[in-house]
Amino acid sequence: MTHPTKAVFKLLLADYVKVSHHAEDMLYDEKDLQACLDKIERINYHEELNVNGIKFRCYNAGHVLGAAMFMFDIAGVKVLYTGDFSKHDDRHLVGAEVPSYSPDVLIVESTYGIQIHEERVKRESRFTQFVHRTVSQGGRCLIPVFALGRAQELLLILEEYWNEHPELQTVPIYYASSLAKRCMTIFQTYINMMNKKIQREYEVSNPFVFKHIHNLKSAEHLNDSGPVVVMASPAMLQSGLSRQLFEKWASDSKNGIIIPGYCVEGTLAKTIMSTPPTITTTNGIEIPFRMPVEYTSFSAHSDYAQTSEFIRDTKPKYIVLVHGDPQEMQRLKSKLTEEHADRIQIFTPRNCETVELKFQGEKMAKIVGALASEKLKDGDVVTGMLISKDFDHSVISADDLMKFTDLTTHTITQRQLLPFRNTFGLLVHLIEQVYENRKVYRERLTIVVHGLVTLTVIKHDSLNKQEYRASGDVLSIEWNSEPVSDMIADSLLTLILQMESNPAILHTQPQDESNHEEFENIDIILRLLKHRFTQVEFDTDSNEFRLTVDNVSAVINHRTKEITCENKDIHDQLKGILRRIEKALYPLE
Repeated sequence: MTHPTKAVFKLLLADYVKVSHHAEDMLYDEKDLQACLDKIERINYHEELNVNGIKFRCYNAGHVLGAAMFMFDIAGVKVLYTGDFSKHDDRHLVGAEVPSYSPDVLIVESTYGIQIHEERVKRESRFTQFVHRTVSQGGRCLIPVFALGRAQELLLILEEYWNEHPELQTVPIYYASSLAKRCMTIFQTYINMMNKKIQREYEVSNPFVFKHIHNLKSAEHLNDSGPVVVMASPAMLQSGLSRQLFEKWASDSKNGIIIPGYCVEGTLAKTIMSTPPTITTTNGIEIPFRMPVEYTSFSAHSDYAQTSEFIRDTKPKYIVLVHGDPQEMQRLKSKLTEEHADRIQIFTPRNCETVELKFQGEKMAKIVGALASEKLKDGDVVTGMLISKDFDHSVISADDLMKFTDLTTHTITQRQLLPFRNTFGLLVHLIEQVYENRKVYRERLTIVVHGLVTLTVIKHDSLNKQEYRASGDVLSIEWNSEPVSDMIADSLLTLILQMESNPAILHTQPQDESNHEEFENIDIILRLLKHRFTQVEFDTDSNEFRLTVDNVSAVINHRTKEITCENKDIHDQLKGILRRIEKALYPLE
């Protein structure tokens, strides 16, 4: 809501709570009202908001203070909902504005159908002359109005007319509405949302602080023994003070009543416009009806001329007519069809009827981030992630995901544990037959394939029994889930399961038993060295053991048994240890 709309909304609903306080069918109470107010978000004209990808902004509708039209943008389809609007300036408001871009769909009111409003100067003249004539002959003039909206316009007209006619200044004007009195502070506050004339007057004095118009608390405070002008609600004369005064004054031809706006069929205000000879009071008594009736429409709803002009200015593809009598709506549709048949399709749905419209448009995706760093040519292939949010699409690299979106990346690590009854040496041999890119860490009993999948033999004595219960060793296969890693892990898993179920697979490539024993011996030597020294590893490419002893590096060539070490003491120590290991492994040699 706009700022003044929320302020008026609060007072209107609070007034309902007040008058309905003891009613059994009360729709809501003070707590409900406050909960509702807390959820209202205020918006300024031309401010754009985004709610779940639906963009909308509001424009001045010119109907009442704070009234707004809303332009919605849903996936590129623009829908303008006018609500009640008026393109004509009046004494305090600026007429409805035309949005800067055309909507695809225009939802517009059809309240007055094909009727044309009277010019403002003429209707103001008829209004003031009727009031003047009525009070000059000693009569009482009743003007039934809504508490807000056109009432403030009429107050400005009467105040100006009384200032210009001193002979009338002894005749009191009353505005009989406590709600309207409270709302008047809102009009006095939001002068900045009114026309330039009001703003200039405000620099001298507040135009809504009246000299000749007074608030009337109740009918008991009204002295109607002489001429008087009373503006009272409700506008349709259903009940309340306006109905009470109407029944009191209806039989005197000196009195008069002005109907200043639209009247709904079936209401008393609509009935008396045909000047019936009698009317029925709220008590069921039929009384003569002699007071003159003047209909002067000050309605701030659009007429045919305004609606047609607004359609020409906005250039929509589709029009949906709402807020009108069905017959008036059809007349308006027929006339608009004659005028715009070549380019606009018009709908007149009944209440709750669905209107289905289809739109086809290209989906555009913006390339952002690192992918946009190079200029692209027609036919270039761009690889990235397609991100869709709020009906907008963009292509970005995974590395830019956190930079340009609210999304974050997560890594899913998969791990499988298998019973393993073979040796680590045989596993290394099997992997070497299939995968060229592998790294063997014998001290950790680990093999890394293509830098993506890690295989580790977990000895039974170091196995976490709560994690995996097994009678022997376990082989762990671990990888970060993504297409290539998943493919490699699947192939390794298949290969290992075949090895466990069919040992003959180990002989698919040329090998001999001595080769098998050699792998076993390397494992044994590695474990014995690690038992004595903490920093030990075996490099499969160079076939060397690499050690660090007291911050001194040493290398043992497995094939030649040659020891390379700058420190003689450590060299001799390693030589003695290696000799004892050799005797244990090859006693007959």
